[in-house]
Amino acid sequence: MKLLRIILGILIPPLGVFLTVGLSSAFWINILLTLLAWLPGAIHAVWVITKFDRTAY
Repeated sequence: MKLLRIILGILIPPLGVFLTVGLSSAFWINILLTLLAWLPGAIHAVWVITKFDRTAY
């Protein structure tokens, strides 16, 4: 499942971040970065997806 989120984070960065953290501040930052340019949004998305651990909840 994490691999699918990483692929979505590269193709559609906000979707990958949303599936990982929901409507948190990371999602809104990613929306802003993706609107500015796709590459910063994709880098941020991959970073958020790899750093977030769902088992922490």
